[in-house]
Amino acid sequence: MSVLEEMRIRSLGVIDDAVVELSPGFTAVTGETGAGKTMVVTSLGLLLGGRADPALVRVGAKAAVVEGRITVSDGDAAVLRAEEAGAELDDGALLISRTVSAEGRSRAHLGGRSVPVGVLTELADELVAVHGQTDQQGLLKPARQRGALDRYAGDGVEVPHAKYAAAYRRLRAVATELEELTTRARERAQEADLLRFGLNEVAAVEPLPGEDVELAAEAERLGHAEALASAASLAHTALAGNPEDPESVDATTVVAAAGQALDGVRAHDPALAALADRVGEISILLADVSGELAGYADQLDADPVRLAVVEERRAALTALTRKYGEDIAAVLAWAQEGAGRLTELEGDDERIGELTAERDALRAELSVLGQALTDARTEAAARFADAVTEELASLAMPHARVSFAVRQTEAADEASGIDIGGRSVLYGPSGADEVELLLAPHPGAQPRPIAKGASGGELSRVMLAVEVVFAGSDPVPTYLFDEVDAGVGGKAAVEVGRRLAKLARSAQVVVVTHLPQVAAFADRQLLVEKTVDGSVTRSGVTVLEGEDRVRELSRMLAGQEDSETARAHAEELLATARADG
Repeated sequence: MSVLEEMRIRSLGVIDDAVVELSPGFTAVTGETGAGKTMVVTSLGLLLGGRADPALVRVGAKAAVVEGRITVSDGDAAVLRAEEAGAELDDGALLISRTVSAEGRSRAHLGGRSVPVGVLTELADELVAVHGQTDQQGLLKPARQRGALDRYAGDGVEVPHAKYAAAYRRLRAVATELEELTTRARERAQEADLLRFGLNEVAAVEPLPGEDVELAAEAERLGHAEALASAASLAHTALAGNPEDPESVDATTVVAAAGQALDGVRAHDPALAALADRVGEISILLADVSGELAGYADQLDADPVRLAVVEERRAALTALTRKYGEDIAAVLAWAQEGAGRLTELEGDDERIGELTAERDALRAELSVLGQALTDARTEAAARFADAVTEELASLAMPHARVSFAVRQTEAADEASGIDIGGRSVLYGPSGADEVELLLAPHPGAQPRPIAKGASGGELSRVMLAVEVVFAGSDPVPTYLFDEVDAGVGGKAAVEVGRRLAKLARSAQVVVVTHLPQVAAFADRQLLVEKTVDGSVTRSGVTVLEGEDRVRELSRMLAGQEDSETARAHAEELLATARADG
């Protein structure tokens, strides 16, 4: 179990420099009004991420510093979170410090590492429950009361709650997807129509890969057929000669003459023989080119009909490339992608049907799980209320009765609710239940929310009773009560002390109190005293033992440390407390 061992407080309020040593069990902090007892609560609040108020800094000081040492056990949730933040343990203890400057700046350190203040706040729920007159642990809020009831119920609520939460998360995901599909139905229909039109256009033309390039080349050739034929004929005549003009000079004849001239002497010089070979190659090449030119000219024919067909096809392809891609290859890629997207869009109607069916099934499942959750909470609420009521009887409220109201809010229509008890009710991630703790302080009184139905003293005792009941099922390592005994006196005060001592058997309890009946039950009593200059120094927080403790209890009883009657009463209180222990 985690235990707050000590705190060192410097320059905070009236405290100059003081060390508060705490007991693992029940520690009572006492002292005269204004001595600085509540600074203990304030200091712990700062250690656990409370708001940094520069007004708390002692006049003349640059900053207020609070340091705490908490022993922890391996595997504690607080330890795991601290290690995630980079903190290191010091011989099994977690060191926490908080600094608040006079200018309002705040710094936090955890296990030797600087951390955001929010990390300290996260640790607070795992380490300490703080109760003050102005803030009763947040249990005055219905949402917190439901959480408290769920923690008390344990697996009885946790198991159905986990199943409900999983179904609720899936329902939200399904509902979100379904809403997106249905609200965008018109946009998707328009997109599908455009895709169908485009795909039909492409399918009607049936373009082939590379067809646009091939047709462009053919159109160029057909469009200049006469010029191409004339050029080929002239080139052929230049190479092979004109049979109708015997006097004409042609390249083939000239090259042949050059070859004949070299053939007669090539045997006398290898270099000249090589040149003669090259002239022979030229002669052969000229003959080949000349033949191909003759064939090209014969085959080439201006065909206006074929040219018209080619141009018409090219126009159809151009109509596609204007809309769907820079060339036919891009058009075909668009068509392939568009066909996939159209299949997806056409499947939305089927998907909407599937999601609608799943949504309805999940709502039906939530109704069953929500009913189980409501039943579990109702059963646990009765046990919880009976246990708290029993504790109140021991806290001088014998006629008080605590109960829980577990109720639901009617939904405006069936579509916005789930069925609980035959009614359509609103629901959320934690179920359909609204939970509120009610108090009837005396017979005949109508149960009212504890925030409205209890006085300050009654509220303190109700909160104490709740914590004592909680300690048996979901204890917090440390409880800090500030003036939990306000408005309480006499026998009730003794019972408050007795119940705090009972709570301290399973947790560390620190109480700031002005009642001797409460302080007498503490395992350790700390006295906070101011010096003559109005400050609390290191020696101003002392552990009271023996005669010193009797003297302080006497002062608390009668305002006089040396009153024999008060001393006798103080010794009697201590004896009663020891007997109970």
